[in-house]
Amino acid sequence: MDVSMTLWVTTVLGLCALIAVDFFIGRKPHDVSIKEAGIWTIVWIVLAALFGLGLLVAGESQASGEFFAGFITEKSLSVDNLFVFILIMAKFSVPSHLQQRVLLFGVLIALVLRAIFIAAGAAVIANFSWVFYIFGAFLIYTAWKLIQEARADEEEEDWEENRLLKSIEKKFGVSDRYEGTKLFVKKNGKKIMTPLMVVMLAIGTTDVLFAMDSIPAIFGLTQDPYIVFTANAFALMGLRQLYFLIGGLLRKLVHLSYGLSVILGFIGVKLVLHALHENGVHVPEISIPVSLGVICGVLVITTITSLIASKKQEQQAAAEAGDDARKDSVEA
Repeated sequence: MDVSMTLWVTTVLGLCALIAVDFFIGRKPHDVSIKEAGIWTIVWIVLAALFGLGLLVAGESQASGEFFAGFITEKSLSVDNLFVFILIMAKFSVPSHLQQRVLLFGVLIALVLRAIFIAAGAAVIANFSWVFYIFGAFLIYTAWKLIQEARADEEEEDWEENRLLKSIEKKFGVSDRYEGTKLFVKKNGKKIMTPLMVVMLAIGTTDVLFAMDSIPAIFGLTQDPYIVFTANAFALMGLRQLYFLIGGLLRKLVHLSYGLSVILGFIGVKLVLHALHENGVHVPEISIPVSLGVICGVLVITTITSLIASKKQEQQAAAEAGDDARKDSVEA
């Protein structure tokens, strides 16, 4: 897709305008209701759909298909990120009315860092086609690792701060309590960060770690930096509302890791085939419509099987609780 500088600037300004509207509507710290989260989740999904359809109307049918495949992939991988966001919020004991502010700025930090990551990835791909082998192998390895972790069925671990965050805290210092929406306060004549600033940085920098698999994954669907950026932007911007909407339902998606592993493995194979094709090897290439069908199909099946499994687990837990209650009454 031939993207002019004017289109780039218009797109970035449009996204900034949407972010500004989102910020001013929710600028006052408050507990986000399910209704509010639901409305804004729908708004961001509709905006993404309109953008993809706009590409189609403009005659860019391939770019449209790549955008939808990339958006759905990034969105599904972002849902998995929410588990870690929940751990971060719990570790820093973020007040419920400040969580939406944390996520807004955390996601903005993540978006800027991902833009840099995408630019670097596009430059590498443009000059070194063999990088597709590395991306493909990495995604296949990540898929295998996800399956191993899911099969291990380990207890949820506590989130630990990364080295970058620890060094920032050490350099600037951190106050011992939240100061409303303030990011910095003065203490003994020295300007130090509040826990709110720290948790924002935690959300933003942690997302970069997730980008290590999501960015190669979307480059496996399209090599167009414009599509990669916009798909990531729309997926990330609706993440804040999604956090409040399905935060309580995340634990029911017990098969999500399996579904994501299948998607990442599939895209990894697609990347390797593409690299072989670029090197003159006659191998079949996977089209965007096939990719989109596989991604959507895997997510639908994963969601259905997760809900069925969660329901069985709840019924089993209720039955065991009933048995324990009867034993206690007999012993009494």
